[in-house]
Amino acid sequence: MSEKTIFKRIIDQEIPANIVYEDELCLAFHDISPQAPTHVLIIPKQEIESVAHLTAADQNLAGHLLLVAGRVAEQLGLTGGYRVVANCGPDGGQSVDHLHLHLLGGRSLAWPPG
Repeated sequence: MSEKTIFKRIIDQEIPANIVYEDELCLAFHDISPQAPTHVLIIPKQEIESVAHLTAADQNLAGHLLLVAGRVAEQLGLTGGYRVVANCGPDGGQSVDHLHLHLLGGRSLAWPPG
């Protein structure tokens, strides 16, 4: 049996998180190592490893996560803009094997990132 990811442990309320949004499909909470003044992670409650593991059956969930990103950005007052990032795999910078979106804002974000 594989070990639970930190995100699954947050979903299961085994460890605390500063939650800013929750519904039946997903959870959004402040990142404990923020890379911008506002840095929120949006995760599906369904365990999906990464963007690369999404299937056609996950289309509604994937769209929902993006809509939640916009709602949370508005809720947190990111009126000047924000960035939504999904890291995929080790070379893409993914450090937790559970699909998640980073919502970053509160400052001007340069391009290219990284």
